[in-house]
Amino acid sequence: MRSRDSWGEDNVAVASLETPAGTWRADGTIVGKEQRKPESAWLTTFRRLRRSHTAVFGLGVAGAVFLVAALADVIAPYGYADMHPADMLQAPSWTYWLGTDQMGRDLLSRVIYGSRISIYVGVVSTIFGAAMGILLGVVAAYYGGFLDNLIMRIIDIWVAFPNFLLALVIMVILGPSVTNVVIALAISRVPTQARVVRGTALSVKENEYVQAARAVGVSDQRVLLRHILPNCMAPVIVLGTLEVATAIIVEAALSFLGLGTQPPTPSWGWDLRANVVFIEDNPWISVFPGLAIFITV
Repeated sequence: MRSRDSWGEDNVAVASLETPAGTWRADGTIVGKEQRKPESAWLTTFRRLRRSHTAVFGLGVAGAVFLVAALADVIAPYGYADMHPADMLQAPSWTYWLGTDQMGRDLLSRVIYGSRISIYVGVVSTIFGAAMGILLGVVAAYYGGFLDNLIMRIIDIWVAFPNFLLALVIMVILGPSVTNVVIALAISRVPTQARVVRGTALSVKENEYVQAARAVGVSDQRVLLRHILPNCMAPVIVLGTLEVATAIIVEAALSFLGLGTQPPTPSWGWDLRANVVFIEDNPWISVFPGLAIFITV
């Protein structure tokens, strides 16, 4: 037979109930659990990133490209416009590690300096495109109604045009230059960012702390800047990393078509265009600029 004490223990076990606030007992007392501060979205993202070997490797490659672009003046063995007429179309050697082009320019130096243009165009155009997209998305989600419908219908028309085609048309109108490439790519990036931010802002707007802030009379500007916008940045940053890679590819394509960066400014896309006629007998001329694009994106 079971002892009276064991029956008492069972009764206590049955009479207890686990709740989010702690363990509720039959005598009406609650044994609370240790309360932990919720982990921030940034810390959660960092933990996931650290566990992903692919992401760490990608960040390492991106960091190396940024470092090469920043130290181009120190790393490059020659100037990007230095010509060596006696060494035209040289194969890779100890003197010219990646060979030379049809003008005798060192390909390694041009690839290194070309990284500056690609990084600059990719990052700056993404920042400006994200800024415009964030503004439209947050305003549409926060105010809703007619303004939301108006902005989103404009975005729907905007997104109907493929990014590259839209950038191409803008470049034809504005003319080829690095600044115009940044403008064209920034404009073509707005719709995607606006849609992502609007979806996130609609969810954030329904949180209790946002509703409480509005109920006590906090200004719309303060609610947007202090409560909604910071909580919309995580998906913006994730999307932004993808947009930088896309912008680098589009910039190279525009330069290849003669609508992007113009000589003598080095550009991976322009080097592909200028050397394409020599690719059959001198394949390294196009292989290395193309390989730089492949590794970066």
